[in-house]
Amino acid sequence: MNYNKKTVKDIDVKGKKVLLRCDFNVPMAKDGSGVITDDKRIRAALPTIQYLLAEGAAVIACSHMGKPQPSFDKWVQKQTEKGKDPATLTEAKWQKSLAELTLAPVAARLSELLGQDVALAADVAGPDAQAKAAALQPGQIMLLENTRFEKGETKNDPKLAKAMADMAEIYVSDAFGAVHRAHASTAGVAEYLPAVSGFLIQKELDFIGGALAAPKRPLVAILGGSKVSSKIGVINNLLEIADTIIIGGGMAYTFSAAQGGKIGNSLFEADWQEYALEMIKKAADKGVKLLLPIDTVCGDKFAPDANTLTVDAGNIPDGWEGLDIGPKTVELYCNAVADAGTVIWNGPMGVFEFAAFAAGTEAVAKALSQTNAITIIGGGDSAAAVQQLGYADKMTHISTGGGASLEFMEGKELPGVACLLDA
Repeated sequence: MNYNKKTVKDIDVKGKKVLLRCDFNVPMAKDGSGVITDDKRIRAALPTIQYLLAEGAAVIACSHMGKPQPSFDKWVQKQTEKGKDPATLTEAKWQKSLAELTLAPVAARLSELLGQDVALAADVAGPDAQAKAAALQPGQIMLLENTRFEKGETKNDPKLAKAMADMAEIYVSDAFGAVHRAHASTAGVAEYLPAVSGFLIQKELDFIGGALAAPKRPLVAILGGSKVSSKIGVINNLLEIADTIIIGGGMAYTFSAAQGGKIGNSLFEADWQEYALEMIKKAADKGVKLLLPIDTVCGDKFAPDANTLTVDAGNIPDGWEGLDIGPKTVELYCNAVADAGTVIWNGPMGVFEFAAFAAGTEAVAKALSQTNAITIIGGGDSAAAVQQLGYADKMTHISTGGGASLEFMEGKELPGVACLLDA
């Protein structure tokens, strides 16, 4: 995939209406109060919005929020799958579920951050959106309602994409967290408008794209998280690029079991043992260092107050489960990143949410904060971990997209990036 895309700085936006795809899928308070609990994603969009407004564009922002079901029947089906009694599922409850996913709180917060009014359309591409877009003047901004309130959004319906595109003259994509999906508002609209990236996507392409295409060496990839199956593509792709691959988290126990180790009650994907052995062989054949844990911190239950025990890897007693890398592994992994040129990290080393099993993840985060390497954190749980542990400001780049950064690292084409004009 070509990572060299045109940006907002490569086009003239003065006096133009710009459809701007943001990622405003922010976490909300669970009590239905409409309170945003973390506005990081809204703040991340500000540089692009402020640039467009300062350059004299009229900005029509749009985003999805959550997973609303745009039809009552589909909502009933989804709720029934979750074990709800269909007899209790009323149309009023469905309407309430939609109301809780309105972008009204986002429009209010954006107004505060920009210091100017952000009008919210009552629909996505219907009469209210069209009327507000037609009246929008240069230097003004509006927000369309949740794109997923439209059935055609996730199906990349050309009718919806065309209706959205008809309100604008230029499309700017700045929602990295959604570019791995070919939806009407992420890829479909680019069929009808010249499409360029905003500053947020440009930064992701520069850092992750640069690390994959021409890394400062040695390139060390740290892969954690619970499952081997979710990282197959990433490991495979990185074996072609990386100098060292470090494995931690729950997926390490599948590698351990595949090599004949005892893993007690640890997370384990029996179907992926053969694959784990293949990866070990492939790394050896390619001269890539593949580092696996040499010791493990175990718990006698999956709980913050579990009793702990540190044992050699592959020697976990029955009734115990591996929940973090051990001190010898911490030393091995920290030494491996000390002289790196580039480090990509995706997935924690253990159950960092429990203090007793956070030491491995914290040690790796600290080691990264002290290295001179370019350090890239691949979104999701690893981003949450460095934020929670207080190392976020010491990293070169923290990705805003969990699923998108994973697919990027797998070498997959991202539809919401592929549709942008090449530089």
